[in-house]
Amino acid sequence: MGFDSTFENGRVVTPDGVQSGVSVGVKDGTIAAIGAPSELGGADRVVDLDGQYLLPGVIDAHIHARSPGYEYKEDWSSATAAAAAGGVTTVIAMPNTDPIIDSPETVRQAYDIADDDAHVDFQSYAVLTSENYDQVEPLAAAGVPGFKVFLGTTFGEIEPPDDGELYAAMEAAAGVGKRIGFHEENDEILSHWEAQFKREGRDDPIDHARSRPVVAEAEAVSRIILLADHADAPVHMFHVSSGTGAELVAEGKADGVDVTAETCPHYLWFTEEVMNEKGNVARVQPPIRDAEERERLWEAGIRGGGVDCIATDHAPHTDEEKNVEEPFGNTWESISGFVGLESEVGSMATFVSEGRLPIEQWAYMHSTRPAEIWGLYPRKGSLQVGTDADFTVVDPDAEWVGRKETLHSKSKTTPFNGEQFVGKPTMTVVRGTVVYGDDTLYAEEGYGELAPSGETTANAEPRTYPN
Repeated sequence: MGFDSTFENGRVVTPDGVQSGVSVGVKDGTIAAIGAPSELGGADRVVDLDGQYLLPGVIDAHIHARSPGYEYKEDWSSATAAAAAGGVTTVIAMPNTDPIIDSPETVRQAYDIADDDAHVDFQSYAVLTSENYDQVEPLAAAGVPGFKVFLGTTFGEIEPPDDGELYAAMEAAAGVGKRIGFHEENDEILSHWEAQFKREGRDDPIDHARSRPVVAEAEAVSRIILLADHADAPVHMFHVSSGTGAELVAEGKADGVDVTAETCPHYLWFTEEVMNEKGNVARVQPPIRDAEERERLWEAGIRGGGVDCIATDHAPHTDEEKNVEEPFGNTWESISGFVGLESEVGSMATFVSEGRLPIEQWAYMHSTRPAEIWGLYPRKGSLQVGTDADFTVVDPDAEWVGRKETLHSKSKTTPFNGEQFVGKPTMTVVRGTVVYGDDTLYAEEGYGELAPSGETTANAEPRTYPN
């Protein structure tokens, strides 16, 4: 067989292990063969990976592309350029846009915009509110991979359904094999403490973090798991920030509930002390927790299986909205969120380098598992013959420093600015095409395609790895 391209002399990483001395042959955008170079035959193009790791393409299932409506913060072109530069081959965007993505018509609008502008493959969630909780089936038919419910106050101030409406939506989602994901913070707890902090004049950056206590996350996680258990519905916890939350997810899994969860690199990398070091640049919702909660997140979430996957909550804002010129100013005058698409692979590769995370587990949590959770597997998230030739190539020995000046996102604000990494994405391949390499964006706007989503193939019990 003649191939369009072969990727040779790399170390191929899957959730099952690392293989050296194999090549991957690509034909018409899909993996056509995996084997010894002598077995594959010729190709129009041979890519020598020079001993680097080749992982199944990284999926970031939690980004804010900000389009439509907030293109001054970010758009599909800039977000997916950042993804390509960061080693990310597929993204799933959040629905708190303007208009919000809450109908088949707005789903199609989001898809059309991304189809014109995206450099990598894409998808988008639909939001569920009191206005559309009974529209799960038509939204699923429109192609969304799943749904988002905002339980806690965040950008867009989208009100959640009440618990009765949510329970009905869960039953409907279970019927169509789709998962509902949550911003899991109890809004009444958040509102109470924010108001009290403001009355007391507590306005330092760390005060924002402490106004959103762990119990707000824990209550929401517990409530959703209880409802999901009775509705027999698959649910997902976005951006779990605490070990307490991860422990509750693990308990839900042990009880047989189909609950999955993600965490973000910033919760694994930093503690709340970053608020005293970098100020409102690191302001995010839910907030970065203290050292004890971070260690519990590693123990219960990463080592114990309470957390299934990695994503960033990439949330671009302007410098003015973040008030970057006065990072230690009044926290209530700053907005929450920061970019992460160009630091996620570097941060996770660093954990691998430090021996904190097996590389096979990284491939599982950052590619295979999100694809399973959101119905993209095996076309995405795997290295199997017949699946999309999506690869993230990583030089495990490259030492580098995150610099905001090099970011492709419109927003340059991130607490990872100045952080030191070991392990760098050097090439991003989407459907057999090198979309980024040699510090150059090769893919044009519109190269990215909608990633078709079927039923969730995840179950409550993810793989665990020895650490």
